[in-house]
Amino acid sequence: MDIVLLLKALILGVVEGLTEFLPISSTGHLILVGDLLDFNDDKGKIFEIVIQTGAILAVIWEYRHKIAEVIQGLPSQRKAQRFVLNLAIAFVPLAVLGLAFGKAIKAHLFQPVPVALAFIIGALVILWAERRQHRIRVESVDDLTWLDAVKLGVAQAFALIPGTSRSGATIIGGLLFGLSRRTATEFSFFLAIPTLLIASAYQLYKERALLSADDIGMFAVGLVAAFVSAFLCVRWLLRYISSHDFTVFAWYRIAFGIIVIATWQLGIVEWTAP
Repeated sequence: MDIVLLLKALILGVVEGLTEFLPISSTGHLILVGDLLDFNDDKGKIFEIVIQTGAILAVIWEYRHKIAEVIQGLPSQRKAQRFVLNLAIAFVPLAVLGLAFGKAIKAHLFQPVPVALAFIIGALVILWAERRQHRIRVESVDDLTWLDAVKLGVAQAFALIPGTSRSGATIIGGLLFGLSRRTATEFSFFLAIPTLLIASAYQLYKERALLSADDIGMFAVGLVAAFVSAFLCVRWLLRYISSHDFTVFAWYRIAFGIIVIATWQLGIVEWTAP
């Protein structure tokens, strides 16, 4: 087994796990690190799908009791039915727009300037949202209405723009729509489960010709690394938001936007569609 390849898998798995659920765009970080590690070929792209699955499994494990409760209550409990319906409703906007405009977005927006602008504009939105007075009307994911789900789904759809961050768009959208900080964060986690699992399954099916038994070791290392780092990140984020806002992530996004432009101008990274 190629030790260097396993080390690259480990690094990218950790990067995926640490960035998937923070409002800082995992896609942008994977492009940067993948290029720096010279792991951005076709095998690298399908590897990114696998490690994304590892990150989602971490959320499923963290919320396994809640998920089991919902599944058990689905046949008869209105609360469980409403929860699943809200997830389905919130999933639709990104799915529809992704199928309609995904190719065009990859062709035109996976370029250095649009990616950097998305990082910086997203940061300004976070700073603006955090300086507004928060009027909290939803304290739990179980209290969301179908209209809240529609709004959050539209917010998540902005993540189709590379550099925006799926979790960031959903969380900040939630704050603007009157969700508590924890509720917005947790709903972004729950919404990630169907969104990313379906997206990963679809991409794996499309790229199935690239799958090889020889890569099982590499995939396993990356998946486990993503699972562990995502699990730790999710737990840390829930503790962090109990006493902090998202301002620090905004400044990080601005710095990363500058890094995007710098690495492109210096020819270090080719910011192209994955």
